[in-house]
Amino acid sequence: MNIDYHVEVDHNYYSVPHEFCRKEVEVRLTVDTVEILFKGRRIASHRRSSGRGHYSTEIAHMPKAHQKYLNRTPSRLIEEARLIGPATACFVEAILADRPHPEQGYRACLGILRLAKRYPKERMEAAAQRALRSGLRSYRRFQSILDHGLDRIPLEPRPALPPVSHANLRGPHYFDTKGASTC
Repeated sequence: MNIDYHVEVDHNYYSVPHEFCRKEVEVRLTVDTVEILFKGRRIASHRRSSGRGHYSTEIAHMPKAHQKYLNRTPSRLIEEARLIGPATACFVEAILADRPHPEQGYRACLGILRLAKRYPKERMEAAAQRALRSGLRSYRRFQSILDHGLDRIPLEPRPALPPVSHANLRGPHYFDTKGASTC
């Protein structure tokens, strides 16, 4: 079992009580169920997931320290990032949108928010702008921008593309932008 209290079974991940981290467990599968046993005793049971990369997590299996983050929501993380600046908020929003499930981006977002304790807001904002422009969506790349001082290098303006004229192009006036993201 992995250190994150999940067992990988058939390319999906199922939680077990965190006390069993790094212990060897047995798994019993049926068409609908995954049972996890430790020394012959069932310690967890989950509905079997189809597909790949799905997580099935019981709250009771989480360590207390992880349970306190359950009240985290994507909107709350974005609002915390907005206190740093609009580009940082857009970057956090992009990370959450880039994952199949926003929760999978929480760790990266929390890491970025922690970096604001080490770096001034101006540098965080510059790093976020650079990361967004480069299409980066990870904590490590964001931290690397700051660690290597790349946020201090001014961004080159992008060359303006000539307007395209075609009968099938509608232009921005066609689309309603009410409620759209500001990023």
